[in-house]
Amino acid sequence: MMKNILIVVFIVLGMIVVLNYSEHNFKRAVDACMAGSQKLLKAEITDLEEAKKFCENEIKKKKN
Repeated sequence: MMKNILIVVFIVLGMIVVLNYSEHNFKRAVDACMAGSQKLLKAEITDLEEAKKFCENEIKKKKN
């Protein structure tokens, strides 16, 4: 009985960690893309919000 409870607790903790860090990694990837967007051919963007949207879309395309 105790073994089953521990398994469930560790699964829940693992899911929480994965979900939190996946968002963190996505934000880091977007920041890196924005920093390097000057070198991308398609990104002739001067507005910061526009660059962020462009990077988010590109990362989501590559993720799928």
